[in-house]
Amino acid sequence: MRLLYTYDDQESGEDALEKLMGKKRLATERDAGVTVYQLFGEPTWGNLYRLGLYDLEELKLLLERREAGEGYDRARHEQLLMTLRYVSRSLGLEVPAHWL
Repeated sequence: MRLLYTYDDQESGEDALEKLMGKKRLATERDAGVTVYQLFGEPTWGNLYRLGLYDLEELKLLLERREAGEGYDRARHEQLLMTLRYVSRSLGLEVPAHWL
């Protein structure tokens, strides 16, 4: 399990915890009187998508437009891929070929 995201409030953390598949836990940490909620889980693209991270929903829409032959924003697609390549290296994931 890896730290996937940090939330400022318990409700948001618990909502996110319910979305994850596989091993997961929500831990609290207190620093300078502030409590944060750290979400740990399996770092998969599916889990990241369910959490709404890294604009994966936008990527899905862009890829759907591309496959349908509709106009899509190629520059935005490249921006998203740059972020996802960084995330993939950080979390030990591989960017799926069909996303490229």
